[in-house]
Amino acid sequence: MTDSNRAAPVRLALWLVLLAAAGMFALTMGTRQTMGLFLGPLNTATGLGIGSISLAFAFGQLWWGLTQPFAGAVADRIGTGRVLLLGCALVALGTFITPYMTTTAGLIFAIGILSAGGAGMAGPSVLMAATTRLVPAEKRGIASGVVNAGGSFGQFVMAPVAGALMAGVGWANAMQVLGLIVLLALPAALVLKGNSAQAAAPGARKNLTVREALREALQLPSFWLLAGGFFVCGFHVAFLATHLPGVVASCGLSPQVAAWALALLGLFNIVGSVGIGWAVGRWRMKSLLSLIYAVRGLAVLLFVLAPKTEFVLLAFAAVMGVTFLSTVPPTAGLVAKFFGPANMAMLFGVVMLTHQVGGFLGAWLGGKVFEANGNYNWIWYIDIVLAVGAALIHLPIREAKLPARKAANA
Repeated sequence: MTDSNRAAPVRLALWLVLLAAAGMFALTMGTRQTMGLFLGPLNTATGLGIGSISLAFAFGQLWWGLTQPFAGAVADRIGTGRVLLLGCALVALGTFITPYMTTTAGLIFAIGILSAGGAGMAGPSVLMAATTRLVPAEKRGIASGVVNAGGSFGQFVMAPVAGALMAGVGWANAMQVLGLIVLLALPAALVLKGNSAQAAAPGARKNLTVREALREALQLPSFWLLAGGFFVCGFHVAFLATHLPGVVASCGLSPQVAAWALALLGLFNIVGSVGIGWAVGRWRMKSLLSLIYAVRGLAVLLFVLAPKTEFVLLAFAAVMGVTFLSTVPPTAGLVAKFFGPANMAMLFGVVMLTHQVGGFLGAWLGGKVFEANGNYNWIWYIDIVLAVGAALIHLPIREAKLPARKAANA
């Protein structure tokens, strides 16, 4: 068999892995990122107030992060397929039953525990680790960008779909249809099955236990700096995903503009994710992260100063979309570079937890600030300060490989 004949099945298998991971992320993330469209209708139907409903969304941000280290540890040891199957089912169930919830506790259960927890189990820490395990090392940067772009493509597609469904069948039925659509991702779990034992190279030292891997990570200052920057990313992303429709409404623009603003976040994040995945193999990942956060801070500053027209809102959404989740490939890449793929799902899950602590604050404070002031101005000021801090905090990260003893699994 010639080299070209052997290469064709390898390429097919690679694209099948990327399609499965990106498709799973598209449906779970796309559904979650449209939930901000339902904040107003939920408030009207329940009368709970924006602050109380924002608490449910904020708890979901936190719980999404809390589930990922544990889901990652289970996937590393037992297998990715089982974790993804359960996660996908929980996203569908939580989304489907949300319209029946009439109390804050009920919304926290449906949105914050079931749906967000399931999305965490089928989230980036498990998907990125599975992709890292199944693709060649030289293609991991662009592969992580493609998978990340899948989540963005899901948001781009699902936001207008959700808006059209809300106009056609009402918000409650629209949410339940979205829950059923998530189940289309179930076959992807079969493609991504396997565990970290497949990542061990012949002759490599024995895989670390969860406790040993976590201890090594927590002793590395660069790991803490990386997690601190990702905290800021979570604050930015969760605030926009939850409150961008409210920002649009406060500017006196229509709900259709809100749906398209969310869609543009997803569309332009496809560009950002694929572009950053390509750049990961060519420039230092910590420098790319600093650049992303600096662009975010500048974009928010210009938005605060600009008139709030439809064009400005959509242009702002597009610029923020380029940076929206483009932090994920270099962050995941640094975790893999520091510690290798064997415990990556768990360790990247720990970093994702800090991301979601920031997400909790972004979603919750957005609602509280709006209730107190009738606008989101103070959140924008906080956004700018945090972006500058995140741009600076990545510069001291030591990106050089760890000593051979710690990098053996790589």
